[in-house]
Amino acid sequence: MALLKTNKLLFSLGNLSPSLGALSARNSSWWGGVQMGPPDPILGVSEAFKKDTNPKKMNLGVGAYRDDQGKPFVLSCVRKAEALIAAKQMDKEYLAIGGLAEFNKSCAKLALGADSEVLKSGRNITVQTISGTGSLRIGANFLVSERAPSVLGKPHPIFRDAGMTLKAYRYYDPSNCGFDFKGALDDISKIPEKSVIMMHACAHNPTGVDPRPEQWKEISDLVKKRDLLVFFDMAYQGFASGDIDKDAWAVRYFIEQGHNIVLSQSFAKNMGLYGERVGGFTVVCNDAEEAKRVESQLKILIRPIYSNPPMNGARIATTILNTPELYTLWYV
Repeated sequence: MALLKTNKLLFSLGNLSPSLGALSARNSSWWGGVQMGPPDPILGVSEAFKKDTNPKKMNLGVGAYRDDQGKPFVLSCVRKAEALIAAKQMDKEYLAIGGLAEFNKSCAKLALGADSEVLKSGRNITVQTISGTGSLRIGANFLVSERAPSVLGKPHPIFRDAGMTLKAYRYYDPSNCGFDFKGALDDISKIPEKSVIMMHACAHNPTGVDPRPEQWKEISDLVKKRDLLVFFDMAYQGFASGDIDKDAWAVRYFIEQGHNIVLSQSFAKNMGLYGERVGGFTVVCNDAEEAKRVESQLKILIRPIYSNPPMNGARIATTILNTPELYTLWYV
């Protein structure tokens, strides 16, 4: 049996003598020309922190909950949710391609609101993803599959590697440490029609600067005028104001104004489920029938990448969001 790879046929070494195989391995390497890559600008800091022996060191890399001794801190609502899950002795079967159905429903409800017309009419599709990063990548792949030409926002390798053209619009004004509203509007007004614009729903990363509601309204009007698709990234719901609903205001307002947005969510930060990799990707459609078609395409994209997402973190988040005692403990 042969495998066609980079215009070469690879045959089983079972037909070759052991000495010939060993000689070939010693004389050359497939990876001899691989260059050393730079460390990740964020995770690389965390790696350096672990190696540092200074007792006064501080980790300024990944933002994560820590106790007074600088040790990882797990929220009490998470511990209690884990205990409830363990007591049920549930199975470890594969999830569906789109993930845990109850999680997807809860994820969308948290973002769009319990009274959302979109949820009541069933014109959204939400799939569980491998945290926010996985959500962004599934979204990028979906946009490319539907021939979206470019994405405007903070340039990111996720969209570059998916094959999209990246451009930035003005956002942060260092002169006043605030939002460059005039510059943003000017740049957005020049974005080619039918492009995708990426916006952080709240707690903008890395500046922490968010538009005010009246500014969001003007942005919405301009985006609609330019016929742009809005891709919201909401990784910090609850962190900006301490209010889940207030932090989702921009997402809900844009939908009310007729924008059929796409949305990435993460529960890494607001539930401290970093290593559980829990996230969601939502597409708001015109109607329920369109949502079904979009769902079918998302499943086709997900299947060859990771087949289906992990269940444990999704169970934890779902338990917290649907158990009044735990939800109150988390929210407060």
